[in-house]
Amino acid sequence: MPRVTQERQALSTSPYTGSLACVGIGITLGSHITALARSHVETAEVVFAGVSDGVVELWLKEMHPDVRSLQPYYREGKSRLQTYREMVDAILAEVRAGKRVCAVFYGHPGVFAWAPHRAVKEARAEGYRAHMEPGISSEDCLYADLGIDPGSVGCQHFDTTQFMVYRRQVDPTAWLILWQIGLAGELSSRQFATGPAHRQVLVEVLARHYPLDHEVIIYRAATLPLQLPRVERLPLSRLPEIDLNGADTLAVPPARPLERDPDIEARLAALAAQPG
Repeated sequence: MPRVTQERQALSTSPYTGSLACVGIGITLGSHITALARSHVETAEVVFAGVSDGVVELWLKEMHPDVRSLQPYYREGKSRLQTYREMVDAILAEVRAGKRVCAVFYGHPGVFAWAPHRAVKEARAEGYRAHMEPGISSEDCLYADLGIDPGSVGCQHFDTTQFMVYRRQVDPTAWLILWQIGLAGELSSRQFATGPAHRQVLVEVLARHYPLDHEVIIYRAATLPLQLPRVERLPLSRLPEIDLNGADTLAVPPARPLERDPDIEARLAALAAQPG
């Protein structure tokens, strides 16, 4: 049985006929899509595609005759927020026209994805049925490809630019994952990459918590079945020298072992020793 939430049940009596499903098709072409996501694609009246590769769009067109690419909304020098706003407007125009709409996004539609969240929120606010179906994200691929168990010592995840601009609390005993490393320090929302000078600033921020010779990992998940993931290990100090793009992630292993809290351990041991 498909997963049904109370929120969807509440919207099932909406007088509006349009609906929206934002689905994730995972990272690797054809390998990660769920049966439920495929069903939404195949049964929709209109399909929008915000995916990573033209090959993926062609693959979607084998499932549905009306697939509309969202990629043309991007343009060098154009604000990404404007691009996302235009994507949402295009999607909702079809929902308001009474169509069953499926908006397909690579990875997970709710991870580093402004437009799907906004589209679902606005559609619901207007009384339309709208929901999001999860997909395999780059984070899931990273855990598998790098052999990281986030439950072993913990994981911290940040957008790279946010991490640089704000004073975040960093725990060097856990993994640190910085997303969109190729956009490090990009404040205008108009560029698709930044350069070595921006990454040097990032190195200086990280050097507050990690030695410059600490080994870090550049990671990029494979998007096509015959590709291999990018897994490049290097000292933190060499980060400005490496070619990067927006799909690359920086994984920083722990620099120190976990520190025990003997007072808390003693209290827990006393609780464990109590009868019953």
